[in-house]
Amino acid sequence: MTTLVTERLTLAPVALSDLDDLVALWADPAFATAIFPAPLSSEDVWFRLLRDIGHWEALGYGNWAIRETATGAYVGSVGVLDYRRILTPAFDAPELGWGVAPRHQGKGLAFEALSAALAWCDDALNAPRTVCMISPDNAPSHALAARAGYVPYVETTYKGAPVVLLERLAQ
Repeated sequence: MTTLVTERLTLAPVALSDLDDLVALWADPAFATAIFPAPLSSEDVWFRLLRDIGHWEALGYGNWAIRETATGAYVGSVGVLDYRRILTPAFDAPELGWGVAPRHQGKGLAFEALSAALAWCDDALNAPRTVCMISPDNAPSHALAARAGYVPYVETTYKGAPVVLLERLAQ
């Protein structure tokens, strides 16, 4: 499993030791409702954590826990994913996903982490493109995606909710 280090951050594959930080993050309505209709229970977070650990075991990539290198503070997560979403059109490339705790937003940390994950993806997976899915009203994620080189290619629905699918060509 791969750990990435940037100027300010350490990105390590999610681990059981991240559970308390993940439960706190997903319980925060300011964070969770940008992705889901409501915050997640600790049970739901546990299942997500197990899925993410399994993702690394099965595929050799997945979600990284983002931490400030200097302090160890949990910032959020970023990952290269293959969730096999039931989606039309289906994803046909690695999916990138990210989320940063509200107290760490606006500092450039999400872009720093996403840039590291994309550089790793471009190099290690040799995929010609990556994709992501963002709610139409999640302006901060759309801005981050655009800054990272993503462009929209279709509007569709996922689990009954509208989403925008975006793509980025490998650099």
